[in-house]
Amino acid sequence: MPEGFTSEDDKLSTLLMQMSVPRNVAKALVYMKGRPETTSVEIEKNANLRQPEVSIAMRILKEHGWIVKRDIKKEGKGRPVHGYRLSKPFAEIIKELEEDQKKRIADMQSVLGQIQSLL
Repeated sequence: MPEGFTSEDDKLSTLLMQMSVPRNVAKALVYMKGRPETTSVEIEKNANLRQPEVSIAMRILKEHGWIVKRDIKKEGKGRPVHGYRLSKPFAEIIKELEEDQKKRIADMQSVLGQIQSLL
């Protein structure tokens, strides 16, 4: 798999954004998809995100339980380096997103039904 974002990766991240996944989360998630482990610097460079966007994306992905973070020993001084990998197969994450969207649709249909009953 190529290092950077492919046109297929770009299309997939765009589709995730259309499902209300934040841009930085979608790009980071898609970049991590076929990789055993990556760092925030690699995500930043290859997914075309800024460092704060990557940090926020990693926090959101961790809150969902979709990634595992590992400290990587580094020589010398400077910021610590963390390795990230998906905690479950990408297809399972997509299934969770699908279920969330179905629930949002059902909730909206319920709200619309209540509005209709008041008209």
